[in-house]
Amino acid sequence: MMVQDPAWRAPIAISLGAIGGALSRYYLTTWFTAQFGVLFPYGTFFINLTGCLAMGFFIPFALHPLHPLPPEVRLLVATGFLGAYTTFSTYGLDSLNLVNSQNYRFALVYWLGSALLGVFCVQVGTMGAKFFLR
Repeated sequence: MMVQDPAWRAPIAISLGAIGGALSRYYLTTWFTAQFGVLFPYGTFFINLTGCLAMGFFIPFALHPLHPLPPEVRLLVATGFLGAYTTFSTYGLDSLNLVNSQNYRFALVYWLGSALLGVFCVQVGTMGAKFFLR
């Protein structure tokens, strides 16, 4: 049976978590847009912050030395659900891990670089698409 095969357990766990994360993101964004309009991206803002809160809360429990969660549960929640809900939560966790390991220079480059270069890359991608669509 596929589910008992260790090679299938991780992708199945991630996929199941991703379904819930993606649907949560969609319905929350739809609800926030209906309630508050599109003047400010309230839904994305809420999702990014709650995703970071959830990641920060979940990881210490998942990796607790006395009661660690099975790898499949960690993958289902952190990679699957939160990864589909928002990748911003992983960005927050990666930034914190760099700070906690005292890699301050890398933390700053990653923190600022991801935000600034991410917006820049969206702009370049948009310009590229417009070029090919004309």
